[in-house]
Amino acid sequence: MSKLTRREVLKLLLAGAVLTPWPWRAVCSAATQFPPDVVISRGTSPALITEAAVLALGGMGRFVSRGDVVLVKPNIAWDRTPEQAATTNPELVATLVRLCLEAGAKEVKVFDNPCEDPRRSYVSSGIMAAAKKAGANVSYMEERKFRRMEIKGEDLKTWEVYQEAMEVDKIINCPILKHHSLARVTMGMKNLMGLVGGDRGRIHWKLDQAIVDLAAFFKPTLVVLDAIRILTANGPQGGSLKYVKRLNTVAAGIDQVAIDAMGARLFGLQPKEMDHLRIASQRGLGRMDLTKLRIKEVKADS
Repeated sequence: MSKLTRREVLKLLLAGAVLTPWPWRAVCSAATQFPPDVVISRGTSPALITEAAVLALGGMGRFVSRGDVVLVKPNIAWDRTPEQAATTNPELVATLVRLCLEAGAKEVKVFDNPCEDPRRSYVSSGIMAAAKKAGANVSYMEERKFRRMEIKGEDLKTWEVYQEAMEVDKIINCPILKHHSLARVTMGMKNLMGLVGGDRGRIHWKLDQAIVDLAAFFKPTLVVLDAIRILTANGPQGGSLKYVKRLNTVAAGIDQVAIDAMGARLFGLQPKEMDHLRIASQRGLGRMDLTKLRIKEVKADS
């Protein structure tokens, strides 16, 4: 008997996946005719559950076209190891890079504007090595490449934005789910702060409104939330393993409000407790009511 490829294994696994309201009931009878709004993928292999989540959404070819230049945007903010759950899982990042290239992307870029020295954060997080090995162009963000741009938000009217982030064809946002001392939880929308410069402390004055402004400005094509390990307290930088909880979960979808709502739920909060979700929903950026979404659960293991 010939050995199945990883992709063939994933297809077999997903063939048995059921569209469920996880754990809600509101799923229309015709849901299987349409891609799910949110995919919840579980398993012990970060690479497999990431690929399974993307495949359940229709595959990376749904999001990336041949010749695209894609930015895969992880959280590399802190000089922390993957086990400390302060930065995006490197296997998740590498898998997204590989899938983009397999879908025909001309180039995949990976960068972030860390809170600590990028020369340390990029290495200790494991993201630089993993993304490069997968074929990405990993770079440090350069001060000279920030440009004052029109954000046209409710709070942020103009801001210093990294020019390369505006020159790519697609942005795939891959944040980590973790505690934050001001925002309570940091997920997808807040992760986009890593694409701006200037006095980012000023953004925290009206944090919920500001991160919604950035979400409306950048409009990522796909959001893949890393809940493989989550930081339950002492965020956003963490440090102690006693605050790390392993969920072995990835949530993915095109609706950044829905993914943050699911992240809040995975963290043990109600989406309505997150002010930025209410603001984003009111502005029409997406849907936060998980009972009205098609949610698909898949399992993938090695």
